[in-house]
Amino acid sequence: MLLAMAGLPAAGKSSVAQELGRALPAAVVSVDPIEAAMWRAGVERTQPTGLAAYLVAEAVADNVLGLGQSVIIDAVNAVQGARRQWRAPAGRHRVPIAFIEVVCSDSRLHRQRLERRSRGIEGFEEPTWEAVRQRQAEYEPWTDHRLVLDSAADLASNAAQAQHYLTQAARSRPAP
Repeated sequence: MLLAMAGLPAAGKSSVAQELGRALPAAVVSVDPIEAAMWRAGVERTQPTGLAAYLVAEAVADNVLGLGQSVIIDAVNAVQGARRQWRAPAGRHRVPIAFIEVVCSDSRLHRQRLERRSRGIEGFEEPTWEAVRQRQAEYEPWTDHRLVLDSAADLASNAAQAQHYLTQAARSRPAP
């Protein structure tokens, strides 16, 4: 299965992705460390490294699926084009695809998480709250079926809900 996580920075999607990666088990491919690695390699930040990171993540996901293993994509996936991108490797390998969007209904908590987080990704600067709000304004409406989790709830409950959703998705949805 290919699971594409989505949500604003610091909404909690990486935490859910990591929990699911351990529980399933599945490889977790995160776009932020890929982009940071490009910068450390000397690719200028003025270049389209965000797009390039998504393409690298797609290539890695394709390889993982080719090994017969599940993969979780950890990315903002704010626009339809990014969300559609994950259908290609799922289709090539004839595996189901599922989407989980993580939101934080408590803006104070969301901002607090963002301002306190330090993920230890060398060369990666966390976005400002203003940048997250701007990204939220640019977020495109969903057309795909998805599970929406609210990270104001505890992580264990969200992970359990996500596992149930994925079990149902694997049973009821044919490969693309």
